Amino acid sequence: MLRWIGKVAFVTGALAMLSACGGGSSAGFGGFGPPSQESQDRLVESGALPDPNRESIFDLFDNNDDPNVTVEVNRYIWNAALEILDFMPIEASDPFSGVIDFGYGTPPGGGRAYRATVFVTDPALDARSLRVALQGRGGGAVGRETARAVEDAILTRARQLRIAEGNL
Repeated sequence: MLRWIGKVAFVTGALAMLSACGGGSSAGFGGFGPPSQESQDRLVESGALPDPNRESIFDLFDNNDDPNVTVEVNRYIWNAALEILDFMPIEASDPFSGVIDFGYGTPPGGGRAYRATVFVTDPALDARSLRVALQGRGGGAVGRETARAVEDAILTRARQLRIAEGNL
């Protein structure tokens, strides 16, 4: 009998605590209501809630990023190009389009001046992400094998930078 009275007292106490949590408000259990619009927007932006403006599943694959804010070049290739061609002055650079334009400079141990335009076209650390256009002073474009050798040197240095940073 004592055990039964103890159980009744426990259940009665638990019910009293649960009814006190409600507080008689219409906001729901514990006084918590629906999230504010600001909280909901933050949850949608973080990806925790689905976007109510999405019409189909294929909208997930749309690239709606602002192209003026996102940088789509590989930083290792970019930095390696600056290091390898450091004997040439930089005339213009645009990390958003991936173009570095170098002025005329003579390589160490060389007798001919060159200028270059480097195109970093992709965020991948890949040979397809890099194009180098070289021009000699007074002689026009240089041979494709020379440009390829410069590209190889830039890619080798980019891989070294990536390994040194430990992002394998």
